[in-house]
Amino acid sequence: MNFFKKLFNTAIENDDNTQDTLTTTLECLSFDENFVQNFIKKGGKFLYCSHQEELNQNLLNIINENNWKNVVCLNDDLNKVLTIIGANGTSKIKKSIPFFTYCERLLSEEGSILFSSEQLYNNKIAHLPDYFIVFAKTSQIVKNKSEGLMGIKETYQKNFPTNISSIKSYMPEKVEEDFLSFGNNNAKNLYLLLLEDM
Repeated sequence: MNFFKKLFNTAIENDDNTQDTLTTTLECLSFDENFVQNFIKKGGKFLYCSHQEELNQNLLNIINENNWKNVVCLNDDLNKVLTIIGANGTSKIKKSIPFFTYCERLLSEEGSILFSSEQLYNNKIAHLPDYFIVFAKTSQIVKNKSEGLMGIKETYQKNFPTNISSIKSYMPEKVEEDFLSFGNNNAKNLYLLLLEDM
């Protein structure tokens, strides 16, 4: 079902399964809606894309609006997307160049994004660029961290990835570090390109 239809469609057909359909729709709506609200509240920039061409155009717009000449990308499939839109990709990590990546899951309750070594390779989030551009799909939205970890376990049944971490804040300039998290700040300026796949 289309993401925005789930958010804004209130008409439900009358049939024997109306109550079940309503309950399922409200559960899905709450996950999607909660994620978007929590993500934006934390300073994330959200772009919904109904198809790949729209995602490509939004990605190009983000790069052009920020006057970025290069994009750090460590994934071959995402490098193909950069080639399609005519952007320059590099594997050399610099704080001033945005990092273009996939993610594992989008956590609805927190509005946070879960990553693993499959996206970050051997890098810690804190050591990656200050700007992230994340390509995710609507099917990756889950309720909480527990469901996110279960999803990772299902995806990588035998080769469970390491370095599982998340970005919980999208306004690095407003994060107050306490002595327990000093030097381990995962806050990033983040654009989320969310592709409809359900």
